[in-house]
Amino acid sequence: MENMSWVANYSGQSDFILVGIFSQSNHPTLLCVVIFVIFLMALTGNAVLIFLIHFDAHLHSPMYFFISQLSLMDVMYISVTVPKMLMDQIMGRNKISTPECGLQMFLYVTLAGSEFFFLAAMAYDRYVAICHPLRYPVLMSHKICLLLASGCWFLGSVDGFMLTPITMTFPFCRSREIHHFFCEVPAVMKLSCSDTSLYETLMYLCCVLMLLIPVTVISGSYSFILLTIHRMNSAEGKKKAFATCSSHMTVVILFYGAAVYTYMLPNSYHTPEKDMVVSVFYTILTPVLNPLIYSLRNKDVMGALKKMLNVGTVFQ
Repeated sequence: MENMSWVANYSGQSDFILVGIFSQSNHPTLLCVVIFVIFLMALTGNAVLIFLIHFDAHLHSPMYFFISQLSLMDVMYISVTVPKMLMDQIMGRNKISTPECGLQMFLYVTLAGSEFFFLAAMAYDRYVAICHPLRYPVLMSHKICLLLASGCWFLGSVDGFMLTPITMTFPFCRSREIHHFFCEVPAVMKLSCSDTSLYETLMYLCCVLMLLIPVTVISGSYSFILLTIHRMNSAEGKKKAFATCSSHMTVVILFYGAAVYTYMLPNSYHTPEKDMVVSVFYTILTPVLNPLIYSLRNKDVMGALKKMLNVGTVFQ
């Protein structure tokens, strides 16, 4: 029975210690306030975007359905790490139990994996909309959108179910100080006293596969999109197509760039400080940037927001 689960194996042992980013700062209180403000901005921005897409009939299209899913994912993403980090700083503690660490790791890996595939699904949606506009209602029907979204969540959870149990079953007989602000797989793996080289190779191959499939879909979709845009006679059509696609590509570059650094570069490129900076970028800053990228450059979303604000003004 002792080997049935990693929770049972390690729940009785000492907690992990999250060194965190505040220990690296000369002004931890100011940094705490800044991160809290960013956290509120991310929650507000994504919640407003989800609200607008749900209630405005003009935004009931596959593209906005996927954007709403991405916003939901960003809300969950930042909520997995930031609240505990802020509470630990306020309460003056930095410990996390093994089950909590495993749960945080699973949620984070699942959400990251799901986002890889959602960005690919969004690229495919843009490909169909621009390259096959007449068949768009059929190829991207509500049923197909739900199937794509379910598939993205499922594939992300597979990643979480694979990496989390294996990582947490390694013996941790060294220092239990995690040089990070949450239980990220590479940071936890460094604490293991057993040979993890085979697992690291398998994890690398898994990450390559998780990145290769979406990147292939995204690259293929945008290759066809660029060819179609090049053949367009309408300058307005080209401008609209580029505006729609550039927002998505900005998010892709931000997210995939950070993922490649974290999971695919050799250990010689990594230091705890660099790893934390990159993680701050894609776990804290990206969720607040995504709604800005998709709203400020989108006339439909800005129109829906102005309409909502005007309605609110009327009822005051």
